[in-house]
Amino acid sequence: MRKRQNGKVIEEPAINLTPLIDVVFVILIMFIMIAPLVEIDQVELAPGPQGVKETTAMKASSPIAIHVQKNNQIFLNQQLVSLKELPELLRLQKMQHPAAMPQLFHDKTAHFGIYQSVKNAAEEAGFMQMDIVLNPS
Repeated sequence: MRKRQNGKVIEEPAINLTPLIDVVFVILIMFIMIAPLVEIDQVELAPGPQGVKETTAMKASSPIAIHVQKNNQIFLNQQLVSLKELPELLRLQKMQHPAAMPQLFHDKTAHFGIYQSVKNAAEEAGFMQMDIVLNPS
């Protein structure tokens, strides 16, 4: 755009945003195409040090033990439970052992969503902390 001032022509600088919009559009299309391919339901864990056998000492330290097996089954104190009944059973455990902290023994090949559901059930039951013990196998 040109302006005339005192007989002089002053040209204002123009910014062309077309290339920027094109780049943003291409990046948006890439995210839309890649997002369905990303799987977040499992987390790969790094292997622990070889030869460490400390899990037996951890098993005896809490009266509330939650085990998640490879096939995503949940056991509360060695009894098979479902995700729906877990919050109520944890509330009962909280009343029986108010100072205890539950221990979650989560198999490394079980789904991460099960861990999140167990964690939410423990918080719903009133537990603010939980020990997480990963099974070596």
